[in-house]
Amino acid sequence: MTLSSRTVRIDAFGGPENLKLVELPVGEPGPGEIRIRHHAVGLNFIDVYQRTGLYPNALPLALGMEGAGVVEAVGEGVGHLAVGDRAAYASMPPGSYCERRVMPARCVVRLPEAIPFETGAAMMLKGLTVQYLLRQTQPQGGLQAGDAILFHAAAGGVGLIACQWARAMGLQLIATAGSDAKCQLALEHGASHAINYRTEDFVARVKAITSGRGVKAVYDSVGADTFMRSLDCLQPFGLLASYGNASGKVSPVDIGLLAAKGSLYVTRPTLFTHIATLERTQAMADDLFSMVTTGAVSVRIDQRYPLDQVAQAHRDLEARATTGCSVLLP
Repeated sequence: MTLSSRTVRIDAFGGPENLKLVELPVGEPGPGEIRIRHHAVGLNFIDVYQRTGLYPNALPLALGMEGAGVVEAVGEGVGHLAVGDRAAYASMPPGSYCERRVMPARCVVRLPEAIPFETGAAMMLKGLTVQYLLRQTQPQGGLQAGDAILFHAAAGGVGLIACQWARAMGLQLIATAGSDAKCQLALEHGASHAINYRTEDFVARVKAITSGRGVKAVYDSVGADTFMRSLDCLQPFGLLASYGNASGKVSPVDIGLLAAKGSLYVTRPTLFTHIATLERTQAMADDLFSMVTTGAVSVRIDQRYPLDQVAQAHRDLEARATTGCSVLLP
C-alpha cells in the first residue's frame, strides 16, 4: 500500500502566496532513513529565507526544518530509533511541513515522554540554536556567571529560550525587542534588562547598563538593521555571533573596523554545522532536554496554525506579529 501525505511546497521562490498544499506519495525508508508521522511541526524564520530564495534550494521545494511525531518505519542501519518511538528533530533537508515524510535518521532523536509533541516540534531548532550559541559560541575566555551579553529579538522563539538559559547560567542577558509588551515578555522569561529598539538607542542603553564597559558577546539574528551597531556594544575582545538575517543580509564589512573597535571577533555560525553527526546532535539534544525537563527552560507556544493556514503563519512571522514559538498542526 502506498502512503500519501499532505505536504506544503513551493514551485517558485516568492511570497506566502506561493505556498501550496499538495498530496504526495511517501515511500519506505532506505538505508540510514526513517519515516515519521508528524504530530506537530515547527515554524522558523529560516523557512521564510528558503521560501523567498535568500537561501536557495532546488525547486520544487517542500519547506520546514523541524518536527515531532512517531516513527512509522526504520531503514537499514538505523540503530538508535525503532518503530513506535516518539521522536523529534531539526534537520536538513527541508520538508517537515507535512503529515509524514521519509528523512535521514542522523538528526532525529528520541523525544522524552515528559515532553509533549507540540513542545518537541517548537523547541528543537530554536533550543538547539540556543544550545550552540550560549554553550559553544563564546567569546575569548568563555562566559562566566555575572557576564553581560546582548540578545536581539529576545521575545521570539529562540530569544525566550535564550533568556531562560542565560538566567540558568547566571548571565546578565540584555534583551532587545520591538515593543514594550515584547520587552516585558523577555523580562518575565529571565532577561536582566530589556530595550525597545523602536523607541530607544540600544547602543546607548547597553553602555549605560554596563557602566560604559559593553558586553562580552552579542547574539544577533536580525542582520542588516543591527549588525554595525552591535559591534559598538562590545567590550574589547568581544564576540558578535551573527546567526540570522531577519531584516536582510549584512553588507560586506571592512575587517579593519574590528581592530579599531577593540580587537573584536565576528562569527557566522549555523545550527547545521553543529548537528552534522548523530553523536553531536544527541549530546546537544540531551542538554536541551535536561534544561526543559528540569524546568530551567519552558517553551512558550503562542501561535498554532492548521497546515492549510501556513501562508498566514508566514505572513504573521514576517510581520513580527508573533511571540514565542509557532507550530503547524498536520
